[in-house]
Amino acid sequence: MVDWGIPIGAGIAFGLGAVGTGFAQSKIGSAGAGTIAERPETFGYMVVLVAIPETLVILGFVVSAMMIIMLK
Repeated sequence: MVDWGIPIGAGIAFGLGAVGTGFAQSKIGSAGAGTIAERPETFGYMVVLVAIPETLVILGFVVSAMMIIMLK
């Protein structure tokens, strides 16, 4: 009998991290596009600010991978 708690928890960890990142990047990306249109020298700052929420997806992936490894 397979315990479905761990795979479901891993899916939730990865899925909610991805949804949260998508929401954050949509807000940051739209504000960044306007900022870069007005001041092109801020491009480097905006790249960093868009990349920061991506760490949430990476963290969700690592947590879900660790949970799946625990399954074995």
